Amino acid sequence: MDMDFKQLAVAIKAIAEEKNLPEDAVQEVVEQALAAAYRRDYGDREQEIRVSMNLNTGEVDAYVSKEVVERVGDDAYEISLTDAQVMKKNAKIGDMIELHEKVENFGRVAAQTAKQVILQRLREAEREIIMAEYEDKIGTVINAVVARVEGNIVRIDLGKAQGIMPRSEQIQGERYYPGQRLKVFLKDVERGFRGPQLVVSRGNKEFIEWLFRGEVPEMESGAVEIKAIAREAGVRSKIAVASNVPGVDPVGTFVGGHGTRVNAVMSEVGEQEKIDIIVYSDDIIEYITNALSPTKVSKVILDEKTQKARVIVPEDQLSIAIGKAGQNVRLASKLAGYEIDIEADKPTESLAEDTTPEVVAEGVIETTELPKVPKLKKKTDLENSLLEAIEQHGE
Repeated sequence: MDMDFKQLAVAIKAIAEEKNLPEDAVQEVVEQALAAAYRRDYGDREQEIRVSMNLNTGEVDAYVSKEVVERVGDDAYEISLTDAQVMKKNAKIGDMIELHEKVENFGRVAAQTAKQVILQRLREAEREIIMAEYEDKIGTVINAVVARVEGNIVRIDLGKAQGIMPRSEQIQGERYYPGQRLKVFLKDVERGFRGPQLVVSRGNKEFIEWLFRGEVPEMESGAVEIKAIAREAGVRSKIAVASNVPGVDPVGTFVGGHGTRVNAVMSEVGEQEKIDIIVYSDDIIEYITNALSPTKVSKVILDEKTQKARVIVPEDQLSIAIGKAGQNVRLASKLAGYEIDIEADKPTESLAEDTTPEVVAEGVIETTELPKVPKLKKKTDLENSLLEAIEQHGE
């Protein structure tokens, strides 16, 4: 199979247009492959060869680099000073001279090798160009489609490229299926053994921030901002917000009229994930109190050296403060940056019923005199007569 250079030149232009690759990048790949083919058919494996191709005419020229020496030992790599000076008058020993060779064709094996190299290099070039394009989008939310699900990894189609969403970046309890349309946060471009890999996420806190950014235009103007986010994807999120404009309610701005803004975010991440929006404060005690919302806090005791806080809450608020499986206090700790310990505020025990103790003064015990009970009179004669009559009647 001989290689038709004119046909190859046409194919290069078509590939560049189809793959949306720069024509000079495709040409460079093809020229490198042709240099490898030239080494196989006409030269030596270790030779330094440069090939150029005219995409309009299809002409291919090869340039073989040789070192100028006094006496030639290997003519594949060396050229004598006399021959070199014919080509270049001021040539001297130690210089590198390029010898021009016209290439008319390649043999079957070389042509097949060139074809494989071209296809492989074009795939690599395409991937590199796409990755360079997506590197500018790192840290943004983009629309995507689920391509396939492989165990704990979800393959995501991003349009020109594919990404992966590992288990750690997924929303807990969320189910994925091929063809599903969703929004993802482009987290990173990892360069591994198999080439660059796009990593996307729906479970990180930055995803929540970007969703709010799309719903709260006041964030773009700087009127309000998100100070911190603590998230357990698919379960609960706490967001600390602040206002930079007097009179603007930050919580109300993020919640929206009738909860429209926060509900829009919840519909994207799943209704099962609850979102608490609290007011940020520079006063750490106030901030921790807000972070534990909706708990009523009695007292906060700080240890700034160890970054620990002991929070006292009413006994009936203890379970609310801790939350299910410790979730509320855990998220509040992440939000405030303090390790929080919750304690119940035990009420002072009330005294038992008052008992009047004996009052002792100067060795005398004071007692209260009981009222005198009148003595019963003896039965009258009439009463005795009646009792006797009753007894007799009974017999």
